[in-house]
Amino acid sequence: MVRVETQDRVRTVSFDRPESKNAFTAQVATDLVEALEGAAASDARAVVLTGDGDAFCAGGDIEAMAAREETPREAYDRVESTLSDLIETLLTLPLPVVAKVNGDAVGAGTNLVAACDFAYAVEVARFGELFGNVGLIPDSGGTFLLPALVGLRTAKELTMTGRLFDAAEAAEMDLINRAVPEDELDAAVADLLETLSRKPTETLGLTKRGIHENIGRPVRDALEREAYLQVLAYGSDAHETGVNAFLDDERPDFR
Repeated sequence: MVRVETQDRVRTVSFDRPESKNAFTAQVATDLVEALEGAAASDARAVVLTGDGDAFCAGGDIEAMAAREETPREAYDRVESTLSDLIETLLTLPLPVVAKVNGDAVGAGTNLVAACDFAYAVEVARFGELFGNVGLIPDSGGTFLLPALVGLRTAKELTMTGRLFDAAEAAEMDLINRAVPEDELDAAVADLLETLSRKPTETLGLTKRGIHENIGRPVRDALEREAYLQVLAYGSDAHETGVNAFLDDERPDFR
């Protein structure tokens, strides 16, 4: 369901169902969690999430939905143990995750992009919260990630109308970082990964943790959490390396 490759300490995880435009199933979610946890346990310094073929992810597999027979309790348990686990894993992974959006990313695909730390997309890619078309609400973190990125009113418009929009508009509303021509996507992502490789991975993980854990916290609680994470950073090898390099007027070499 997913394909995993590692090169230069970058773990690339690809949706591997091109015949269905990489439509999402419970098994795909399970495989993604396993691949992401494997990256965290390895010496990888970043993860790239992309799709095989001409789509990133076409959302939920409608045929699989139609064939499913389950009670409300079974449905809840399935969503909790698949989609919810996946989004939590993406948000808490102590590595930067880059969505390399090679084509359409709709439904759950849009919200997976929202859950990644960076997102670069080809200009022809389309996005859309299409859940309402099949009588569902946004899942895969869409009800809280989307408003945090694009704002409350825009999130309501996108989820309630289900309209499609292109990568340029996605960048304009901050759903993605950049929209690039198709033949420039690889180079744009490679440049980003090169920049990230020069940074202390542990510090990036703490930064990500601080941002995500402080979403919606009261100010004093957020500042306490920030101070706690800063103490962890103070005690890291990365901090010592950075300080020594600064004092020696050298470029830090973070291992």
